[in-house]
Amino acid sequence: QVRLVESGGGSVQTGGSLSLACAASGYTYTSYWMGWFRQAPGKERDWVATVKSDGVLTYYADSVKGRFTISRDNANNMLYLQMSNLKPEDTAMYYCARCGYSVRNRCVGDNWGQGTQVTVSS
Repeated sequence: QVRLVESGGGSVQTGGSLSLACAASGYTYTSYWMGWFRQAPGKERDWVATVKSDGVLTYYADSVKGRFTISRDNANNMLYLQMSNLKPEDTAMYYCARCGYSVRNRCVGDNWGQGTQVTVSS
């Protein structure tokens, strides 16, 4: 079965950097786009970034564009999110997702990891 396991969350001060990783298994990784999402307490889960199957094309939410970088390692079934210049409003649980399909290049997840917490203090 599909399994997605995130790692790399933590606490950082404003302006700092963090890297998240997601290990995928149980399916043909290269057949699917992948995405990152986040959910802050009391808010809906929001799309953050999408990477296409070949890892070349990427898309970002306006709120993270220029600060976050999504990438994938197809040889090792890994997904990454490099986050820099972090702000308190980036505080959330971050989830990786397999994209069942996309809407205007926004991933629509059909399988999810358990999430990893990112906390940015001012």
